[in-house]
Amino acid sequence: MKPDSEHFLVISALGADKTGIIDELARVASDCRCNIADSRMIVMGQEFAIIMMVSGTWDAIAKLEVQLPALGRRLNLEVISKRTESRAPQKQAIPYNVHVIALDNPGIVHEIANFFASQGINIEAMETNTYAAPHTGSQMFALSMTVNIPASVHIASLRESFMIFCDDRNLDAIIEPFKA
Repeated sequence: MKPDSEHFLVISALGADKTGIIDELARVASDCRCNIADSRMIVMGQEFAIIMMVSGTWDAIAKLEVQLPALGRRLNLEVISKRTESRAPQKQAIPYNVHVIALDNPGIVHEIANFFASQGINIEAMETNTYAAPHTGSQMFALSMTVNIPASVHIASLRESFMIFCDDRNLDAIIEPFKA
């Protein structure tokens, strides 16, 4: 690979939440001439968590890698990084969004993930949360994910199987073409 071609680094950081963490992470990446290509950040309880992929020349990525341990100490974050490559386009797959809402019960994520895995369908992104239902206060569960359905899968049959699966478990669900 040529030294001036684009390189990628995935960075994960976890620690106590405080103002300015993203500003510092973005500043260090920018100072190293790296671009934040993709990122997800959330505060859970009192903890801040982020995963991001940065891109840059090999020397820019190397400079950032060297600075991450000190940055982690300064921000009191556990930082892990790993080199990666850009993902090849999924030419033989069609992205779909899946949304599920139900009363919260242990095992829902496992059952849904198992349904798609048993169909040979990869989960590309997933977000779950729980909340109190309006009026009743019942603990509710919500899941949103993006799956890549192989072009060889008959969509109508998959949708029907998924709806039966959800009905059997009292899950309110939608599976629809991907919308950004």
